[in-house]
Amino acid sequence: MFWIEIAATVFGFLCVALTIRRSVWCWPIGLVQVLLFTIIFYKAKLYSDLILHVIYVFMQCYGWYCWTSGNSASEGLSAEVARHTVAVRCLTHRAMWIWLTVAGLGTCGWGFCMQRWTDASLPYQDAFTTVASLIAQYLLAKQYWQNWVFWIAVDLVAIHVYTTKELFPTAVLYTAFLVLAVLGLVVWRMRLEQPFDKSIESCE
Repeated sequence: MFWIEIAATVFGFLCVALTIRRSVWCWPIGLVQVLLFTIIFYKAKLYSDLILHVIYVFMQCYGWYCWTSGNSASEGLSAEVARHTVAVRCLTHRAMWIWLTVAGLGTCGWGFCMQRWTDASLPYQDAFTTVASLIAQYLLAKQYWQNWVFWIAVDLVAIHVYTTKELFPTAVLYTAFLVLAVLGLVVWRMRLEQPFDKSIESCE
């Protein structure tokens, strides 16, 4: 398990670094990471995280499709660069509040189910990382910069969960994720000001 954690950590770090750069290679690298973590979470009895990563397999494919479909390429870039980068979009304030509400309700509902019908460890914290991660992954696939806000919250809770479960390499990974998520938030937010991002949606 230790070496699986190390491998998952390396692939996870590469995935986030490539995501910050808006490289489509973040998706296949992330797929390897996801498959490795399904093994880890099954052994740790973190069932919400296990279910999350099974769903991630499909979401990685969906994100890969969204970023390579041709609709997300940044206008104004050369054809060579456009094949490997995407535009950055912005949620409206109303949409952001809706997603925050979904995260809160989803955490309460899923945490209750995990607490009542399974022997899951830290059911509500685990539920939050599951629900918020799904939201973040969807927003990432759709290129909304607010995905990093959810990732930052997920990373903070995840560090506590994995430290408690003595999954120390994974906790270190999520500490690195937290730093990278903050960097991603800054970089993607700045991209909204770039003149070539013609396809962005304005914040309201």
